[in-house]
Amino acid sequence: MTMCAASAAAIGISVARVKKDELSENKIPLTGVAGAMIFAAQMVDFAIPGTGSSGHIGGGILLAGLLGGFPAFLAVTAVIIIQCLFFADGGLLALGCNIFNLGVIPCLLIYPLVFKPLLRNGISRRSLSFASVASVVIGLELGAFCVVLQTTMSGITALPFNIFIAFMLPIHLAIGFAEGIITAAVLCFIHKMQPELIDASLSRKQPGGSSMKKPLIALLTLTVVAGGILSLFASPDPDGLEWSVQRTTFKVTGAEAELEEADGIFESGLIGSAITFTLAAAAGLIITKVKKRKKTKVEDV
Repeated sequence: MTMCAASAAAIGISVARVKKDELSENKIPLTGVAGAMIFAAQMVDFAIPGTGSSGHIGGGILLAGLLGGFPAFLAVTAVIIIQCLFFADGGLLALGCNIFNLGVIPCLLIYPLVFKPLLRNGISRRSLSFASVASVVIGLELGAFCVVLQTTMSGITALPFNIFIAFMLPIHLAIGFAEGIITAAVLCFIHKMQPELIDASLSRKQPGGSSMKKPLIALLTLTVVAGGILSLFASPDPDGLEWSVQRTTFKVTGAEAELEEADGIFESGLIGSAITFTLAAAAGLIITKVKKRKKTKVEDV
C-alpha cells in the first residue's frame, strides 16, 4: 500500500506538471508511439552471456530523453498498467512497486539528477552516449536494490537480504550496460535526425513547430520490428529477478526453483503496443484540451 500511495502521488504530480507546461500538441503522437515502442521492446529478452539469465529494457531513460521526465513517467506507467491488466505481467499486488522502480526512479530521479547534469555543457554523440549508459546503469541498480528492499519489507518471502542483493546487483549491472547501449543508440539516432527534440526535452521547452514526422516514422518502425519480429527470438532464460530468486533459493535450500516459461508472442507484442499508443495518445489529448479550456477561460476573464 505504501508503494501504491507513492506511485499514485507521482502520477498526480506528473499529470499536473504536464498540464502546466510540458506537453505540446505535436508531442502527443510522439508520446503514444514512444510508449508503444517501449512496450514492444520490453518483450524482447536478450541473453546475458555466461549467466543463464536474460534481461529486457525498462525504457525510462529512453523515454525521458525523448519526452522529458514527467511525460515519460506517465508513458512508462501506461505500459506497466497495460502489461498488468491485459497480459497478467507483474500482478496487481506489485503494481505500485513496479511503477516506482521502473518509472519514478529513472524518469523523476535519475533523469533530472544524473542524465541532465551530464549534458549541461552540450550534447554530442559521446556525451549523450555516456549520459545514457551511466543513467540507465545507476537507475537499474537503484531499482534492483529497491526490489530487494521492498521484498524484504513485505514479509512475504524468506529470501535473505544479503544473499538476494548479492545476486540482484551484479546481474542488473550487466543488464543495465546492455540497456544503456540500446538507449544511447536510439537517442543518438533521433538526435542526429532531429536535434531540437532532445534539446527541448532537456530544457523543458516545446520543440517549436518542427515536424515530428521523421521521429514518428523511426519509432513506429522500431515498434513493429521489436513487437512483431524480435520478440519471436526472445531469450527463454529467466530474467534478472527470476534468476536472482532461483540462485538465492538454491543457496539457502540447495534446491533449484522451477522455471516459469514465458514465450514472446507476435500478436501480443503488436496488440499491446497498439493499446499503449491509444491510451497514451488519448491521455495526452485530454490533458491538452483541459489545458486549452482553462487558458481560454483565463483570457475571457
